[in-house]
Amino acid sequence: MIVVAGESLIDLVPDGAPGPLAPLLPRPGGGPYNTAVALGRLGADVAFCSRVSTDAFGEALLERLGAAGVATGLVQRGPEPTTLAVAAVGPDGSARYGFYVEGTADRLFALPERLPAGVRAVAFGTCSLALEPGASAYEALLRRSAREGVLTLLDPNIRPVLIPDADAYRKRFAGWLPDVRLLKLSEEDAAWLGGSPADWLSAGPAAVVMTRGGDGLTVFTREYEVSVPGVRVAVVDTIGAGDTVNAALLHGLAGRAPEALGRTDWHELLTFAARAAAITCTRAGAEPPYARELGDG
Repeated sequence: MIVVAGESLIDLVPDGAPGPLAPLLPRPGGGPYNTAVALGRLGADVAFCSRVSTDAFGEALLERLGAAGVATGLVQRGPEPTTLAVAAVGPDGSARYGFYVEGTADRLFALPERLPAGVRAVAFGTCSLALEPGASAYEALLRRSAREGVLTLLDPNIRPVLIPDADAYRKRFAGWLPDVRLLKLSEEDAAWLGGSPADWLSAGPAAVVMTRGGDGLTVFTREYEVSVPGVRVAVVDTIGAGDTVNAALLHGLAGRAPEALGRTDWHELLTFAARAAAITCTRAGAEPPYARELGDG
């Protein structure tokens, strides 16, 4: 089983009408949530670990997890409201966000007593590692999972508007790396965090996967790097593309350790991830592909 730990929220996405006050459509979202849904659609055995509101948005979020085949036994519930993210989509399909996070359910996540037996990977990232008090609970789960020998994936997916002290966050990020086996981040994340793949690899991860938008993906290991081009598509928006990459990587690893992969293995895995992300970009909001769309089941 793969466990995805982190927030769920509602993206409010413009409906395509012109003007700054175009109607907004609610879409289930949140980086970890999208990753869990993408894994479920790919046919993975996956569970979501979070705290979700009991409000109407929370019920809709859980319903979508169920429809994707994602187990929800690790989901905590609370009466606090669901986090909202207001998306502004640029001409190239890229999205910027404003967040409404005060007093929301996902911030009150508590460290679970244990994860189910047979968990082979746990994924972390995005808002959940930036917003206290839940951030400390997710961090504790990351460290415990690493101690237990479980593959850990970290996607920082930086949202600067949610990080009041950038230097403190960068220091905390560096402190996570010894407990991370697979680091995935975008070029924008890398620029904001500073450092280099070599720096991060020396701190702990076995591999660093960097997304380069339409230009593709690159993996850096201690021995070599491998790049694949992006898949050219008509982009509607890029919401959920990086989360789809997370899911494709974890699904494609199929229990293998990142350090056990050779150049050919990585080329195949990155190509699969690029294809999956490209399909997501052809749809409004975070709508990752199903296995049948990728010829994978």
